[in-house]
Amino acid sequence: MKKDTKLRPWLKHYEEEGLPESLEYPDCSMVDMVLQSAEKWPDNIAYSYYGHKVTYKNFVRKIEQAARALKNYGVKEGDRVTICMPNTPEGITMVYAVNMVGAVCNMVHPLSSEKEIEYYIKVSESKYVLVIDAVFEKIYRVRDSLERIIVVRPSDGLGFLKKKLYQTLHVKKPVIPSSDSRVVLWEDFIANSYFYQGNYHEERGANDLAAILYSGGTTGAPKGVMLSNLNFNSLGIQATTVIKQAVPGATILSILPIFHGFGLGVSIHTPLCKGLCCVLVPAFSHKQFADLIKKNQPNLITGVPTLYEALLNTKLKPDDLECLGAAICGGDALNQTLRNKINDYLKAHGSSAKIRVGYGLTEGTAAVCLSPEDSAENGIIGVPFPDTYLKIVKPDTFTTAEKGEEGEICVSGPTVMMGYLKNDVETANSLRVHEDGRLWLHTGDMGCLKKDNFFYFAQRLKRMIISSGYNVYPTHLESIINSHEAVLTSTVIGIEHKYKGQVPKAFIVLKPGYKAGKRLESEIRELLERNVPIYALPAAYEFRDKLPTTLVGKVAFKRLEEEEKAKKK
Repeated sequence: MKKDTKLRPWLKHYEEEGLPESLEYPDCSMVDMVLQSAEKWPDNIAYSYYGHKVTYKNFVRKIEQAARALKNYGVKEGDRVTICMPNTPEGITMVYAVNMVGAVCNMVHPLSSEKEIEYYIKVSESKYVLVIDAVFEKIYRVRDSLERIIVVRPSDGLGFLKKKLYQTLHVKKPVIPSSDSRVVLWEDFIANSYFYQGNYHEERGANDLAAILYSGGTTGAPKGVMLSNLNFNSLGIQATTVIKQAVPGATILSILPIFHGFGLGVSIHTPLCKGLCCVLVPAFSHKQFADLIKKNQPNLITGVPTLYEALLNTKLKPDDLECLGAAICGGDALNQTLRNKINDYLKAHGSSAKIRVGYGLTEGTAAVCLSPEDSAENGIIGVPFPDTYLKIVKPDTFTTAEKGEEGEICVSGPTVMMGYLKNDVETANSLRVHEDGRLWLHTGDMGCLKKDNFFYFAQRLKRMIISSGYNVYPTHLESIINSHEAVLTSTVIGIEHKYKGQVPKAFIVLKPGYKAGKRLESEIRELLERNVPIYALPAAYEFRDKLPTTLVGKVAFKRLEEEEKAKKK
């Protein structure tokens, strides 16, 4: 068969790496992929949680229990179940239990503001919520449309002795109202599964909706990204084909959270498709990084640049990383200096791995492209996964750019989203059929295809701040700040931060008659706290008489960015 080198000039790299041009994807659900893993490798460890290990065989039993419990509480095919959890056994069990009963996971960041959580529940028409106890009160305050709130304590997934120790040491617990029948603790939820004896495994196809994750897309307003079973399953099959170290029995540090596309898609579902062990980390601390590595001996790590910066500050012995065969970085651009430092650190501590940079976005199920192991060029993101097409188009056109010419990155393939939830306008803006008849996702990111037939990332077309791997949208923050009665206008930019990469800073111009001060700053901060997650809050506020503008009268936010950089020198 003639190779499709015109549309896929990178195919020669597939040959060099021994990769297939195309793969097969079963017409099944996400949970079916995990069931297949359990059939092939029943005694492999599916996950480890603070040393408490569960085999695939027992993981499936837990999923089935939770699925029966969901049916017992009235969850039907197509219902939306909000999962507001960090990486705990209950969180991942519920993802697959929801999928098993034919319902849809609505994934929400536990640190989201109360108003955001209320919006996510309402826009998804979710009637059921699984929530970690630490943020239960936020959920409870927006409970009007909910039929059931299932509360998880972090100790629930631990072994008996560790659970008792945790409960002894962590005496501060949120008040869970026993009088409200809509609220149930996880252990009671599971116990009630025995009351349901009917069918709990609905047959779902590849193109059925599996999960909703939230992204700002090409604008700042939160939008629900609808992802299918095929989106997640094709990612799992592609990634485990391309990452040779992702073999049955290998161990991966699953630090990236399940409410994040990279976390759920790459760090959880992908390894569970292939019989790997996920080491669940509900709250990452760089101080515990050394212990995590020593105790779990991971063969793979997936993370954002800030995680690898934390690794550089971790004290390990020269042979402590002999176990590590693959280190994958995504979520943000990785600069050349940091890449070199990471590779030097890995080598100095016994690892054969070299950092590989992935590229993706929630709308593409988190990962569509990966650099080769021996790549060293600045900005390289490598070649697309099998069956995935990338091309560079001139901005605001469908015209393919010349090699070496910068343009917008467009993606086509089985991991491209179904669309935005209840937002046909934004869906039409992002998903477009080109003259070749293919449906292309316009990413809002700039890059180029160079003569070496590798793709390179350049910059983002959309205004976005990436703080510790999380997307923060300046226009969304500005709209909230501008709603304060004292504010005339505002602009938010990203400023450098030693550990987080960037953090937001707000520049504010007040209306005549209002005076800047700590009290007003506090009011604006409180307004933001009610509307955005903690990680998106500005780290600094600066009041000005006016903001710099461009020749056409728009705020010159790039000039503000240059001013902030000059202060650092």
